[in-house]
Amino acid sequence: MGDFGVIADVSTVIVETLTRALHELSPVDPPIAELNDLSETVQTPPAKLTVFLYEIAEDPTSRNRPPVRSQPPDQPFTRKPPMALLLRYLVTPWGGDPITQHRMLGRAMQTFYDDAILDGTQLSGSLAASTDSLHLSLTPLTLDQKSWVWYAIQKPYRLSLNYEVRVVNLDSAVDLAVRPVQSRTISGAATP
Repeated sequence: MGDFGVIADVSTVIVETLTRALHELSPVDPPIAELNDLSETVQTPPAKLTVFLYEIAEDPTSRNRPPVRSQPPDQPFTRKPPMALLLRYLVTPWGGDPITQHRMLGRAMQTFYDDAILDGTQLSGSLAASTDSLHLSLTPLTLDQKSWVWYAIQKPYRLSLNYEVRVVNLDSAVDLAVRPVQSRTISGAATP
């Protein structure tokens, strides 16, 4: 179940996964991953991979799902199906020399390629102990599209990766009581 904090929980899972992966690059002063909106200058050292959530969209392939039914003993209810979200992230290396930055990008890509579905014990927050899974994929953007992302945040273009995380389920907070049928009337068609 994904409550209103599910977006923050997904970002935390991504940052923690990348930080663990980057630790293998250097035993002394390894690079880290951090959630950053890129509004300020990124402070280094240590070298960093910033994770910037730049777009949230509804997943059109998950629309029209049936309502969620619950059967507690005292009062059954229905709830709208979860809103299925796509989260798009910009992953950018900062600090160190160009070789270090390329190694950080390569390690991030390797991590999300080898483990493209995050689930079970890898999840935390409202996603912990749920049956949800996060599917990560490298988003193919043209150079123009990438340039527009950097233009929108008013920063000069930097080599970066664009990842899409789907499907993130944001549960509805509105429960509708279901009343049991008390009686019914069946009428037949009149015959001439």
